[in-house]
Amino acid sequence: MSSTELIIDGVTLSAGARRLVQDVTLTAHPGEIIGLVGPNGSGKSSLLRAVYRVLRPVEGSVTMDGSDAWSMPVRQLARTVAAVVQESGADFDLLVREVVAMGRTPHKRLLASDTAEDALLIQEALAAAGVSELADRPFDRLSGGERQRVLIARALAQQPSLLVLDEPTNHLDVRHQLDVLGALRRLPATVLVALHDLNLAAYYCERLYILRNGEVTASGPPAEVLTPRLLADVYGVRSEVVIHPRTGAPHVTFIPEEVGPGAGRMADDAHGAGQER
Repeated sequence: MSSTELIIDGVTLSAGARRLVQDVTLTAHPGEIIGLVGPNGSGKSSLLRAVYRVLRPVEGSVTMDGSDAWSMPVRQLARTVAAVVQESGADFDLLVREVVAMGRTPHKRLLASDTAEDALLIQEALAAAGVSELADRPFDRLSGGERQRVLIARALAQQPSLLVLDEPTNHLDVRHQLDVLGALRRLPATVLVALHDLNLAAYYCERLYILRNGEVTASGPPAEVLTPRLLADVYGVRSEVVIHPRTGAPHVTFIPEEVGPGAGRMADDAHGAGQER
């Protein structure tokens, strides 16, 4: 598995008369994990669709190692990009192992059988996504979280040089969220991932692009872009951002409106007074 340089240059996307994304420019260097964050409807999923060639830009370009993504032969694109989307609509009447094996299709001739190398890569993908124990279960009888991990395993088995994921931690419990994102970090591939959880994005992504209303509001390392002022501007909420002492990454705490500015200090004072009595 190798890695690809992705350049999104001045991309604008539309659905009829409605603009989904406006003049977005983004660069993902080989081997980087780049995060897309922003409120619902900010254009994250639409931008990803332009990368894995579902939504054609009306302006701008998407290139992979200098080649226009929308001009690539289908087979070349399938060997380069793997996508894990939010709602795949997949309801395969297959065993989990067979679903994951579908990831090897771009690398094989039509109707060719799995080789020993294919079998090894499938096993490694199952393990990396934490679904080895599900290998012989019917895919259509799995829970939403289990299906999500199987589809991630299928993408890993594809051995793409660019992996595109739209909210891959949806439906996953905390342990599996960490397992999946940890597996992505170990890949040599370039990763472009949309995430809702800002703390996961801050820890696992090298750079973030913050979208609002289809435009990039800020971009850069998490410690530079995740500020209380920017989060108030983009999400409309109060927050505190500190560097976590164990991880070294920014940690965001959102503050409910009903919590006044001095509430934390007042609670501490009251607790201390109670101890003195």
